[in-house]
Amino acid sequence: MPLFGNIFSPKKTPPRKSASLSNLHSLDRSTREIELGLEYGTPNMNLTGQSLKFENGQWIAESGSSSADRRETQRLRKRNQQLEEENNLLRLKVDILLDMLSETTAESHLMEKELEDLKSHSRRRK
Repeated sequence: MPLFGNIFSPKKTPPRKSASLSNLHSLDRSTREIELGLEYGTPNMNLTGQSLKFENGQWIAESGSSSADRRETQRLRKRNQQLEEENNLLRLKVDILLDMLSETTAESHLMEKELEDLKSHSRRRK
């Protein structure tokens, strides 16, 4: 028998009580929110001096934002629209040029083939 007991078999911990010692579970939801501060409100953030709040799944600028920011946003949207239209026009032009190139290349190959046929036909006559 060891002098200080068996150090490799610690005492077993007593089982926990199943009942909660807190009475918070008996409170209704609104009381718990008031007591524990669970009413957070809408999320807000401040980016470069502009205040935004999250409502209905979207970030919305609060009414305190300056009109210069709104004008800048409107100007940028208009410029973006112009650039998208210009991009679409340029894509259309590229498609037309590629079609023209394909047609010209096909005609060139046909002419080369006809020329070769004529050369071979004239050689046979000689």
